[in-house]
Amino acid sequence: MAWAAGLALLFLAVSFAALPQSAAAQGSLFDKAKDLLNGDSSDPADGLSAASLSEAEIGDGLREALRVGTERVVDKLGQDDGFNADPDVHIPLPDSLQKVQKALQAVGMSSLADDLELRLNRAAEQATPQAKQIFWDAISAMTLDDAKRIYDGPEDAATRYFQDKMTAPLSDAMRPVIDDSLADVGAIAAYETMMGEYGSLPFVPDAKADLTSYALEQALDGLFTYVAREEAAIRSDPAKRTTEILQKVFGG
Repeated sequence: MAWAAGLALLFLAVSFAALPQSAAAQGSLFDKAKDLLNGDSSDPADGLSAASLSEAEIGDGLREALRVGTERVVDKLGQDDGFNADPDVHIPLPDSLQKVQKALQAVGMSSLADDLELRLNRAAEQATPQAKQIFWDAISAMTLDDAKRIYDGPEDAATRYFQDKMTAPLSDAMRPVIDDSLADVGAIAAYETMMGEYGSLPFVPDAKADLTSYALEQALDGLFTYVAREEAAIRSDPAKRTTEILQKVFGG
């Protein structure tokens, strides 16, 4: 079962950290997993023979690896400054409000725009924990055929799978939370204050923004940005932590 051997290589990267071996020995294990992928047999003492792993165990291993990875993403982004302090996912003001920000900067009131920007990030951080169960539901529904396609696909195959399956339910679940969060963190009030000051300036063009839709879109983009990074780590990083089920699949 060539694809089963391939999946063994995928999970092996996640489980290296739990094995009491030197870096050199870890490299050796990785080489043996590559041999498995190419159809060569492994040393039974290593517990890495693809024939010894059932399809169900391999499928469970992938699901667990993705479950761990997505939980890490949600925990990282769903805390104070998860979005705001991370330059890769920080949410700026929408394009339609960039001119507002510049106009206010020119008259020494840039703090109004900066405050709104902070509150947009806070709303995304508050809404992100809603994503965890939705990710886990999608992972639980993953079939062995899905797992095979994820391994055989491009480096971001799992991320694409999640985007296809989860964008709609994530949007449905997170939209009301973001809507409430925008009010709770004061973003709506900050927006109205900012736009009031902007409107009092002479000769400025009209501007407006749908804050809920914008913050939701940016939050989802941030989630999938980090899901893609976790997937890359699952595929290649020998220092990722493992879990009990992965230890069972790979031994050690």
